[in-house]
Amino acid sequence: MKVSLFSTCLVDVLDKEVGVSTVELLERLGCEVEYNESQICCGQPAYNSGYFEEAKKGARHMIEVFKDSDYVVAPSGSCITMFKHYPMLFQDELIWKDRAQELSDKSYEISQFIVHVLETKDVGAELNGKAVIHPSCHNTRLLNNSMPPEALLSNVKGLELLDLPGDYNCCGFGGTFAVKMSEVSGEMVDEKAQSIIDTGADYLIGGDVSCLMNIEGRLRRLGSDIEVLHIAEVLNRAIKEVQ
Repeated sequence: MKVSLFSTCLVDVLDKEVGVSTVELLERLGCEVEYNESQICCGQPAYNSGYFEEAKKGARHMIEVFKDSDYVVAPSGSCITMFKHYPMLFQDELIWKDRAQELSDKSYEISQFIVHVLETKDVGAELNGKAVIHPSCHNTRLLNNSMPPEALLSNVKGLELLDLPGDYNCCGFGGTFAVKMSEVSGEMVDEKAQSIIDTGADYLIGGDVSCLMNIEGRLRRLGSDIEVLHIAEVLNRAIKEVQ
């Protein structure tokens, strides 16, 4: 099965290990992974700020980049959600709307792809300790993808999943929201970080680098040494350890 990696801006710039883990994980699950170097930002920052024409420029490029892909997989519910917005972005441009729908239909967040396309819930992973999951707003509220991460992590040998009070609360990042409403954003991530600390977890696991970066920064300021991991890192690191 051929899969095109959409690595996303934040992974490329701030956390390349997440991209590496995603590729290695998919390859171990039998996928042939390709990476198109001409991919760019999905256009979400412009779209969320109301600059729809600017967002269309990036969207058209990304539609071209992945036009021949069988599947497009990203380690980000947020960016895949943006692909799902493309048909609406081009609702008045019939040809581009149809092409946007094709990309939307074949695009998946990594855990979503493993569970729903590869039909796998147990990748043979092992990681000892207690963990909480940050579901992220885009992954759950917009992508409707709350089941796959929990299904995969619940099958990780040695990993105990703890309940996180207020798990569906936003971490306060929200891209431009954290800049425009910094004081409110700060209060939100304070609440989220403290809730995580109070569980006594060893790990915080999530599917969006942006949220994890935001929460980890506040955890460190609060003196917490909870290890923050992307779900691809958990599954891939575990695979490496047991092989």
